[in-house]
Amino acid sequence: MKEKFNILIVEDEKVAGKVIRDNLKNQGYNCALFENGEEALFYFRENPVDLILLDYKLPGQSGEEVFVKIKELNPLLPVIFMTAYSSVEKAVRLLKMGAYTYLTKPIEMDELLHNIEQALEKVALLEENRRLQQDLKEKFSFENYVFDSGRMQEVMNVVLRAAASSANILLSGESGTGKEVVANIIHYYSPRRGNKLVKVNLSALPATLIEAELFGAEKGAYTGSVSTRTGKFEAAHKGTIFLDEIGELSPDLQVTLLRTLQEHEIIRLGANTPVRVDIRLITATNKDLQQLVKENRFREDLFFRLNVINIHLPPLRERKEEIKLLIDLFIKKFNRREGKSIVSISKDALNALIKFDYPGNIRELENIIERAVVLARDDVLTVRDLPVFINEKKEEETGFLAQDTSLPLPERLNIIEKSIIYRTLEKHNFNRTKAARELGISESGLRYKIQSLEIKLPR
Repeated sequence: MKEKFNILIVEDEKVAGKVIRDNLKNQGYNCALFENGEEALFYFRENPVDLILLDYKLPGQSGEEVFVKIKELNPLLPVIFMTAYSSVEKAVRLLKMGAYTYLTKPIEMDELLHNIEQALEKVALLEENRRLQQDLKEKFSFENYVFDSGRMQEVMNVVLRAAASSANILLSGESGTGKEVVANIIHYYSPRRGNKLVKVNLSALPATLIEAELFGAEKGAYTGSVSTRTGKFEAAHKGTIFLDEIGELSPDLQVTLLRTLQEHEIIRLGANTPVRVDIRLITATNKDLQQLVKENRFREDLFFRLNVINIHLPPLRERKEEIKLLIDLFIKKFNRREGKSIVSISKDALNALIKFDYPGNIRELENIIERAVVLARDDVLTVRDLPVFINEKKEEETGFLAQDTSLPLPERLNIIEKSIIYRTLEKHNFNRTKAARELGISESGLRYKIQSLEIKLPR
């Protein structure tokens, strides 16, 4: 597979350049070596290149100048810098400009090979996901689902592989992260795509009607049952059934669902004869099912049946690279509906939206853009078109500041998590039951978060 990859090496030290080239050729890569940026750029414009190894200090144009021109021609191309003049400031600047990584001389060949393999795998995955998005857009009209962040590229790679199987899939993640859309994608990329995808939101159904809704009912099985009713499992025969908010299922119905999965049959309410069903089950939850199992609120054996393949959708605050893409998509969507011609969003408004944490995730962002498009007076969305809370710069007493780039990533994420939890608690007057419900976690899970993150609450 490596012989398909073309690597351009730009290194002014002849011996070092030849050593790198020869080692990479021995690994099966096609290599071109140049000693200055001008010749390398000429070659790059005329030949296919999959990755560039670029010396920072070059005669004539500097490595940084060459890098800027490369990115103008191909923003996605991975570039690995090599330099003997290392500094933290330089490394950070190059990485922010889009460099894949930064290695100091003398170059360790094992480290270089490892970075090259990782970079090429990332590019291949990115291209695969871009093709998938185009395919989804053309075939299934999922034009409102984008996934350009590294986290979502990994998720979608798992989604595609899981779709081809018959295994049960559990989608987890906060409300508004796109679990239903992923269920659509799984079905339409599965061998069952020619049959029905039946969706049931368990939290939207009265508890007394869930059993009849899922498994059907005979005439007279309950008050008001005037005819035989076909349940969702029968309706999904040979296809896929998607049960959203599976954590809301009562203990009795958990037993019934477990039996259905084990026996591949259902018994209608009020009937004695089982009916065979052939379904692929996808479930979704914004709750921690493992925590519910520990609290004896969810059957462990059912959890294992559902959780054959777990796909976790990260919240929007962890994939902010996608916010601009989503904004553009939502502007187009609501332009069509409202007959408007919004062309873009101002820099200040975009920055405000990127800084926001989105407790409601993609759904909340969509609502914000819908409101902005409806109320906009010009053809560019500005800060005045956004809800007031987007522009609030209040700092809670707990001092939540996640903008300090000198902090390690785990500390910054903890700060963000603290802010979201505190703001949600404050919204509900520090009622933990209501706050936990909105956050999609259990009360005990919320208590643990408050203690572990050392969140100071008013007394």
